[in-house]
Amino acid sequence: MSHSRAAQRLTGILASYGRFHRDPRNRLTHYLGVPAIIYSVLVPLALHTSTLSGVALRLDRVVIVLTALGYITLDPALGFSLTVALTLLGAAAEATCRLGPATALPIAGTVFVLGWALQLLGHRLEGNGPALLTNLAQVFVAPLFLTAELGFSLGLRRRLRGDIERELAGPAHGGVARGSCI
Repeated sequence: MSHSRAAQRLTGILASYGRFHRDPRNRLTHYLGVPAIIYSVLVPLALHTSTLSGVALRLDRVVIVLTALGYITLDPALGFSLTVALTLLGAAAEATCRLGPATALPIAGTVFVLGWALQLLGHRLEGNGPALLTNLAQVFVAPLFLTAELGFSLGLRRRLRGDIERELAGPAHGGVARGSCI
């Protein structure tokens, strides 16, 4: 049975990101760095509230909903799992904002720098540059990749994992992966 176009697209997206994240040490730094960066970006967004038809909307919640819809459209199971993580990061950002902007913004700035330092350390350990240097959209793939990777480690989505590993191995290796992409 052939894969749907959506499944092939998801496989391609995750494999493209996976090419830059083969080393387990790099992936570990991303498990810490990516959520830290997301949290740090949500903090200043959570400080801004707009009103639409008399309803107060926090900008962080709008961004989370729109981002979650994009992930769910790409893959419902991964998207819903990622929505839970984004919601928790949003709640943490909003809790930080209750400390006031004078405290919340320096915290967010510090966490942002530390998150990127972890990312860069991981890529140094792997001996390559970040995926976003080839395509800025990779910043949106990172959370999806990590969510998929977590599922793979739990034994979920074996077919997707196999498809990604086959794509990473490519024809030069006879379709056999040289190690886990995830």
